[in-house]
Amino acid sequence: MQELLKKIEDRSAHIVVVGIGYVGLPLVVEFAQAGFSVTGYDKDREKVRLLGLGESYIGDIPSSALAPHVAAGRLRATTDPDVLGSADAIVVCVPTPLNKTKDPDMRFILSASDEIAEHQHPNMLIVLESTTYPGTTREVLVPKLTAGRYELGKDVFIAFSPERVDPGNKTYGTRNTPKVLGGATPGCLEVAMALYGKIIETVVPVSSTDAAEMVKLLENTFRAVNIGLVNEVALMSRKLGIDVWEVIRAAATKPFGFMPFFPGPGLGGHCIPIDPLYLSWRMRTLKYQARFIELADTINSGMPEYVVHLVQQALNGERKAANGSKILVSGVAYKRDVADYRESPAFDIIHQLQELGAEVRYHDPYVPECDEGGIVMRSEPNTVAYGEYDAVVIVTDHASVDYARILREAKLVVDTRDALRKVEGDKGKVVRL
Repeated sequence: MQELLKKIEDRSAHIVVVGIGYVGLPLVVEFAQAGFSVTGYDKDREKVRLLGLGESYIGDIPSSALAPHVAAGRLRATTDPDVLGSADAIVVCVPTPLNKTKDPDMRFILSASDEIAEHQHPNMLIVLESTTYPGTTREVLVPKLTAGRYELGKDVFIAFSPERVDPGNKTYGTRNTPKVLGGATPGCLEVAMALYGKIIETVVPVSSTDAAEMVKLLENTFRAVNIGLVNEVALMSRKLGIDVWEVIRAAATKPFGFMPFFPGPGLGGHCIPIDPLYLSWRMRTLKYQARFIELADTINSGMPEYVVHLVQQALNGERKAANGSKILVSGVAYKRDVADYRESPAFDIIHQLQELGAEVRYHDPYVPECDEGGIVMRSEPNTVAYGEYDAVVIVTDHASVDYARILREAKLVVDTRDALRKVEGDKGKVVRL
C-alpha cells in the first residue's frame, strides 16, 4: 500500500479511465491537469481517435482543456485492453442502462471487471463510478478482483465513488463538486481518498461501498419522486382549472420547508429516469416493493403520452386531426442548453405523434442530427418557418430559441416548459402543460 500511496503522492501513478464519455472524459482532464499520466480506454474508436487528437466531443469540455496534455504526452487514448496491465489506478465509468423489462443491464460493468482481472497485478486501485445497485462493488468486483490471488486492502484496493456529472452546469464541475467515496476496507478507502484528494476539492468518505452506491440512488430518487409529484399536481391542476406554474412559483416564496420542482414532458438523461429503478430492482430481490419509486416512474413515464393528448386536443379545437398534421418539436435534448439527448422524452412524443399519422420534424440548435429509439432525423435550421406547421410543441426550452418568434408565427403552441410565460403576444393559441 505504501508504494502505491507514494506513486499517488508524487504523481508517478499511471491512471486508466475505462469509459471516456460524459463521466470519464471530465475525470481524464482532471487527472491530467493534476500532473498524472492518464489513458482513456474505450471501445468507441471515434472517441479514442478524437481524444488522441486532443479534440473534445462533449460540450462541457473544451478542446483547449485536452490538447496541451496530449501534446505533453500526459494524456493518451486507446482501444487496447492491454493498457490495463500498466495501470496503478483504474477508474471505471461505463454505462449502466436498463434492459427492456427495466431491470439493470450489468454487461458493461461485468465486461470491464473481466478485462481488469485479466490484466491485474498487485498493488492496484480500482474505483467503480458507474451508477448501480447497492452491493455491486462488494458482490461483483471484490470476488472477481481477489479470486484467491490478491488480498483485499493489501494487494488490491477497491472502492466506489458515485459520479455527479451535471451537463451544462456552469457553476459546478468535477473539481468543485464534493465527491462521495466508500472503500471495501479502511485501507481501500485510504488509497482511494489519496487519489481523489489530488483532483477533487472536497472528498466525503462513507463507511462502505454499499453506502456510497446508495448515496447516488438516493440523490436521483429524491429528484425523480419530487418531479413525479409535481407532474401529478400538473395533471390535477389542469382538471381544476388552475395554473400549476403560478402555484409552484408562489409556493417557492416560502423561505423554509419547500423546494420547487417543475413539471415537464417526461424525464430524460442517463440518471433520473434510470437510477431509481436500480434501487427498485434490488429491493424486489429482497421481496420489498419500492412504492414511491414505482409510482413516480409510472407518472413520469406517462407524461409524453399526456403531451401527445394535449396536442390532439389542441388540434381538435382547430378542427384538425393529428393524422396528416405537420408538427414541429422544439428541442429534443433532455435538458436546456445541452446537446445530450439520451432518454429524452422528445422521442416518445415524436414516435407517438408519428403513430397517429402526423408529419413530425424537430428543431434543436444543440442537436443537429439524432439517432435514438429508431428515430433518425436532422434538425430544421434556426430559420425554420414556424407558421408552416399546424402545431409547435416546446419540449426543451433552450435559451437561444426565439420564443417571441414562435409565439408570433406559430398557428398553435403546446408549451410543456412554460417557455412563453414572459413573452408578450397572443397567448390564446398557447396550450400549457
